[in-house]
Amino acid sequence: MKYDFDKVLNRSNTNSLKYDCAARRGMPSDLLPLWVADMDFQAPLEVLDALTKKAAHGIFGYSEPSDGYFTVLSKWLCNRFGWQPKREWLLHTPGIVYAVTLAIKAFTAKGDAVMIQPPVYYPFRAAVKSNNRKLINNPLQFNESTKRYEIDFADFERKIKENAVKLFILCSPHNPVGRVWTETELQKIGEICLRHNVLIVSDEIHADFVYANNKHHVFTQLNESFYKNSIICFSPSKTFNLAGLQFSDIFIADKNLRNAFAKEYDKSGYSQLNIFGIVAAEAAYKHGAQWLDQLIEYLETNVRFMDEFLKKHLPKIKLIKPEGTYLAWLDFKNFGLSQKETDLIIINKAKLWLDSGTIFGAEGTGFQRLNFACPRSVLQQSLENLKQAFGLYGGR
Repeated sequence: MKYDFDKVLNRSNTNSLKYDCAARRGMPSDLLPLWVADMDFQAPLEVLDALTKKAAHGIFGYSEPSDGYFTVLSKWLCNRFGWQPKREWLLHTPGIVYAVTLAIKAFTAKGDAVMIQPPVYYPFRAAVKSNNRKLINNPLQFNESTKRYEIDFADFERKIKENAVKLFILCSPHNPVGRVWTETELQKIGEICLRHNVLIVSDEIHADFVYANNKHHVFTQLNESFYKNSIICFSPSKTFNLAGLQFSDIFIADKNLRNAFAKEYDKSGYSQLNIFGIVAAEAAYKHGAQWLDQLIEYLETNVRFMDEFLKKHLPKIKLIKPEGTYLAWLDFKNFGLSQKETDLIIINKAKLWLDSGTIFGAEGTGFQRLNFACPRSVLQQSLENLKQAFGLYGGR
């Protein structure tokens, strides 16, 4: 079956955070939104059919995933990443940020140090700070020769030792810079954290979006010893555009860690998951491979289109080519404008809603994040808007 990702769907008046909540966020209502990380594509047809069937049944009582769900999920993880988890490792949460927050509460105390790698997904910082933990930054470093971000491992280990870091939040693939970490990089992270007894919470929500010759490695599959200090977080929400259905898969191999996490989960007051999330996840993992393969090809074409457009029309804007995710990290620093000036031009002249780089940390100053998981006509319109707006500021 050939899927049509060029089709533009009207998402206005659907209670969409992306399209309908501009005023609540202090933004003009006439902006083209390419900010928050959900896609403008319908989920696979088999998912829609499964949800329709469940809705027609008409009873939406307390529900839990069946053993059949683990079967299709483990098959997916084996086929995509060569990883075969055990059934007893699996817990479920309504989202990965929820799981990260539970881990912070379960395995650290107030005042303990938690490390992140900015510029990084901003809810990580919020989860650390709002729970009164000490935030430790290990900023990623941009390598001009390789044109990609890299980890400063000397800084990583030094700060772990100096601050007695208890927990490290790994973003793999990394949002927003688009890195797909190599086996060597992940191995080094794991060895350092083992050496200093640091728990790793690995957010692998974008694992299914990997391009070109890159390969995603599930963190624990690299070393048997990593299982004892790691929590692995997956979700169908990004892969199949199901974020609103609130369903995530959390794998914790170590029994003591798993029990402590489950205890904190119980304390949070949450119990059974959304029945539609359960139904959608099973249908997606069972039937969604062909849809996803075609989508990845489409997204790769979007990246090439964006890269060629910027080089031709807006060479001052540098695209940090994503190795994974469907998020573009755009460098606007060549214009010599402040972050606020850049933001205002994008909003008021380009009429776009992007994510300003500074929300990902001070290291994001001068950048914007653009979600390119949209029909190409929408992406083209956004780039034309940028061309018109920044042409006034020496776009070439």
